[in-house]
Amino acid sequence: MYPRKTSSSPLPEALKREVTTRAQEMIETVLKPRYIQPPPENPQFNYIVDIYGKWYRKAFYFCAQYHVPHPNATEPDFEAKFARMQYAEKQLFHLSFMRYTGQWIQLYTDLTLDECLETVRDDPYFSF
Repeated sequence: MYPRKTSSSPLPEALKREVTTRAQEMIETVLKPRYIQPPPENPQFNYIVDIYGKWYRKAFYFCAQYHVPHPNATEPDFEAKFARMQYAEKQLFHLSFMRYTGQWIQLYTDLTLDECLETVRDDPYFSF
């Protein structure tokens, strides 16, 4: 099945503000406590130091910032997007996760904001 097309109509500003506010609330109260731990004593692997959301065009992305503890790392930190809510139409979104191959996989179509937030919170495809 091919991903459904997104809307060509503009994203309403009020909806954009609501998504930002509600997603940030979930990030602070659920995702950060669940996934951000104190840095390991002798870190050998990358670890999450922050979780945040951001808009790009008509899509809201959930992102994690990782710290790279290796002394020869080219960058001390990097960003990994793990969920994408693309505005579909009529206050509905298509929800995708980032596959390990770097491709977005659209799992859900035409979800409400509540359904998107619940899915990102509870579906194993969106966990670390």
